[in-house]
Amino acid sequence: MATTRTIQLRTEIPGPRSREIVERAGRAVAKPLALTFPIVADSARGVTITDVDGNTFIDFAGGVGTLNVGHSHPDVVAAAQEQLDRFSHTDYTVVPYEVYVTLAERLGALVPISGPVKAAFFNAGTEAVENAVKFARLATKRSAVICFEGAFHGRTFLSLSLTAKSKPYKDGLGPFSPEVYRVPFPYEYRGVTAADALDALERAFAEQVAPESVAAIIVEPVQGEGGFVVAPQEFMAGLRALCDKHGIVLIADEVQTGFGRTGRFFACEHYGVEPDLVCVAKSIAMGLPLSGVLGRAEIMDAGSPGAVGGTYVGNPVAQAAALAVLDVFESEGLVERSGQIGEVVRGRMLSWQERWPVIGDVRGLGAMLAIEFVSGSAAKTPAPELARAVIDEALTRGLLLISCGIHSNCIRELAPLVITDAELDEALGVWEEALAAALD
Repeated sequence: MATTRTIQLRTEIPGPRSREIVERAGRAVAKPLALTFPIVADSARGVTITDVDGNTFIDFAGGVGTLNVGHSHPDVVAAAQEQLDRFSHTDYTVVPYEVYVTLAERLGALVPISGPVKAAFFNAGTEAVENAVKFARLATKRSAVICFEGAFHGRTFLSLSLTAKSKPYKDGLGPFSPEVYRVPFPYEYRGVTAADALDALERAFAEQVAPESVAAIIVEPVQGEGGFVVAPQEFMAGLRALCDKHGIVLIADEVQTGFGRTGRFFACEHYGVEPDLVCVAKSIAMGLPLSGVLGRAEIMDAGSPGAVGGTYVGNPVAQAAALAVLDVFESEGLVERSGQIGEVVRGRMLSWQERWPVIGDVRGLGAMLAIEFVSGSAAKTPAPELARAVIDEALTRGLLLISCGIHSNCIRELAPLVITDAELDEALGVWEEALAAALD
């Protein structure tokens, strides 16, 4: 019996209607908003996107990790529609609403921080990062922030200062925020161990900034844009110890790693290490603009009234969606499903690595996995052209893949966690076909 395929390609890729709209975009939309794919979305459900030409793709980009519950989950859509029918906006700090409080309570109960926890909500991951630093500075009365090589924390100016990748994010946009200090991140494939990174941090305290001046250290448990590089247990424990020793706030940027992506609801749960503040966004509300900072009450309460806020922070429609997202995680077991997906994907990636030595590394946690392309297994020279070739071949076959890594030589897996076994098998088969077309 023939297997039903999810991918349906009815035209060449891109199709004529997509090409027409992309041409219009070239005339009407600012050029720096570069397009990854030359296809134009018409509708999306679950793990699929259908373009304006009627082609249906399996989406392994997931809105860059914002769609862990899938596209247009009916429960989330219904919750957002119901809230929109009641009211869309008041500005929480002018006229508050219960959905804000309920979401703060539910996420506070989930975040791996002991003791009283409070929350504040914003619009995007970059705003969560900026405000986490605000909370840390208000609580410590210090100014410096330490971040890491390979980090990505956003595109507004403080968060962009914390972000490591120069092109396309930082080039031509300086000067950047002062009192930001960058140190190595463990990257064992490239010879940087947890001990190396912790030693470098201790040297930074001696050579760059006194620990008594540091308000916060911000870290991604698994680097996102940096190439899905996983922080070792020893490193996370070492950061916690140094922060405790010097009175520094430890901020976990879980914008991409949160909401089940790594096989735990929060990636920090893998380590048994408690951060002081956690930044969340992306999959919190199925792509509706929402982010948050969750943290120890004494830190979150350190500022004076009005020190944190903004007209659109904690939009009620997005928050209603976020509550429905939490319900979907519980009812559909998506945290456990992330671990299952990760086992399948990792197994296939390791088989690809055996077949193609240019896949230098396979890494990640749960369903947050990536392969790194190099031009030689010994030299480990980054090979972004190979990653690009595989992505292009996958697109023509109906699979959407995106790159990451400082050199854009990695391909990451960010499939919605609602993907079925059949859809996953089909997508991985197409990915393998794309690898063969690009590498054989």
